[in-house]
Parts: sequence; C-alpha cells; structure tokens
Amino acid sequence: MDHLTVVKHPLIQHKLTIMREQETPTAVFRQLLREISQLLAYEITRDLPMATKRIETPVAPMDAPTLAGRKLALVSILRAGNGLLDGILELVPSARVGFVGLYRDEVTLEPVEYYFKVPELLSERLVIAVDPMLATGNSSAAAITKLKEAGATDIRFLCLLAAPEGIARMKQAHPDVPIVTAAVDEKLNEKGYIVPGLGDAGDRMFGTK
Repeated sequence: MDHLTVVKHPLIQHKLTIMREQETPTAVFRQLLREISQLLAYEITRDLPMATKRIETPVAPMDAPTLAGRKLALVSILRAGNGLLDGILELVPSARVGFVGLYRDEVTLEPVEYYFKVPELLSERLVIAVDPMLATGNSSAAAITKLKEAGATDIRFLCLLAAPEGIARMKQAHPDVPIVTAAVDEKLNEKGYIVPGLGDAGDRMFGTK
C-alpha cells in the first residue's frame, strides 16, 4: 500500500458531508461514522493474506479462499477511535481488540498516555489503529510507537479526516505505516483543529459538548 490512500467513493463522501454539518444530531453522526468505517475497512483490508481450504458445497467439493494467518488486531485510540471500531467489528467480528488511551494537552498539543491494553502476539498480526481525526499527528504517532514497542511490525492507520500537518508528522515518525482516510482537509487552526473539519469527533459522537 502507498503511504496515503484517500478513499473517494461517492457513498463515503456523501456521508462525510452530512457528518460535517454542524446541525447533524449525535445519533446520526454516530451511525454515519459506523457506516463509513465499514467502507474504509474494505480498502484497508483489501490485500489481507489468503489461503485455500477444501470444503464441500451442496453440489461439489472445491478449494475455497479463506483468510490466512492470525486474526487481525484492531486498536482504538481512545476515546473517539471507538466510533470507528464498532463498525469495523461488524465487518470483521473475529478481530482481536486493543485500546490506547491518549489525550492531547490543550496547551502543548502533545499526547499524554493514560491507558494501554492490546492483544498478545502483535508481531504475528496485522494491526489496524483507528482514530477519526489525524490532526497534529502527535497522538497518533505516539500510539503507533507504543504498538511497535509491544511487538507490532505490520501496522496500518485508519482515520476519517486528516490534515496535511498530521500526515507529515506520521510520515516522519512512521514512514512504514500506511494511512487510509476519507479526506485530506486544508490545514490546522491555532487550536490544532482540522479546517474545515467537523469539530471534535469525540464530543459530537458522544454528545458531550
């Protein structure tokens, strides 16, 4: 995969526009994020390793394709990552799940860790880290660093929106980690929010603001 993939499927772009609108209610925002996460998951998993196994259909035996290797690991960067996690799990219900708890210091914009729990044997799994917003990239880069320290070697990052600054930060820190996103917006503002963006994804998802 290339370092950056922007998925411009019409359904994704239409749903994203509704999410951007400030009058979109929490329940609708949450449902659209779940739907978009499934569509993005198709893209980020399109080259999963495959094998074959012998099966019996009602008509005849055949060598049928099946996923190979250990079950992939989905890692949510809390708290907003959970909105993407739920949708992907509907598509890949057998995936193992982990969590990285980080919050952004509002003054320094640097990540502060408060929780880390991931599946075992990360070195033998494809690891997909999810967070709706790739803004400064500091929290995402820190989360990827923690995953590598835990043994992960095959990591991909999935987000809803990205800013050029965040993409550059991730490429600098982790050039081996592909990014899949629905859109790359114009820039960050002075508070580190993506412009035009959609506001704080966590607050809009959980109705906390």
